[in-house]
Amino acid sequence: MPTTIQDTILDRIRKQGQGKVFIPKDFLDIGSRDAADQSLSRLARHGEILRLGRGLYHFPQVNQRLGIMQDPDLDEIAEALGRQTGSRVVPSGAVAANRLGVSTQVPAKPVYLSDGRTRLVKIGNTTLQIRHAAPKELPVGSRPSAMVFQALRYLGQASVDEKVIHLIRRALSPEQRKELLQDARYTTDWISATVRQIAQVELEPTENG
Repeated sequence: MPTTIQDTILDRIRKQGQGKVFIPKDFLDIGSRDAADQSLSRLARHGEILRLGRGLYHFPQVNQRLGIMQDPDLDEIAEALGRQTGSRVVPSGAVAANRLGVSTQVPAKPVYLSDGRTRLVKIGNTTLQIRHAAPKELPVGSRPSAMVFQALRYLGQASVDEKVIHLIRRALSPEQRKELLQDARYTTDWISATVRQIAQVELEPTENG
């Protein structure tokens, strides 16, 4: 029996794992935009995935202990919204600090910065605010690195202590810490020095005189 476009899309979704958020553009290598749209719509109707909004779908993660579906990750949603418009989307400092566990303040309306247009996106009971920012104001590097840079800027140098460094280090995988170290080459001196502590790289001694 020939494999349909819908079957191929579902197979890729399952392989990428629970919790991911998808848009039709993610599957243009499999079929046309119309075919991807129709396949995702049918998969949502059949209960294989959830439709979060126009052109936005979620493969939910199930809490095994409680047997309920978990809400989609905000960063997954934001990244998918960026792919929709071909723009870069990164968390604001307040969102990044909370996501990394270095701030207990939960933003009532999560704000993400983007080089695309400003807009409000409602997903269930949560409203994401996408706010336009000049490209030079957006942090460099991968998504985890950008989150760390945003959080550090939000906290400020005076507020970054050993506890903050430990929490950020614990939130990142060894590979992400390595990537963070590479991305920090183009940041300010104090953030670069802090990243070296997060990555547990000894600072080089400064020469006197």
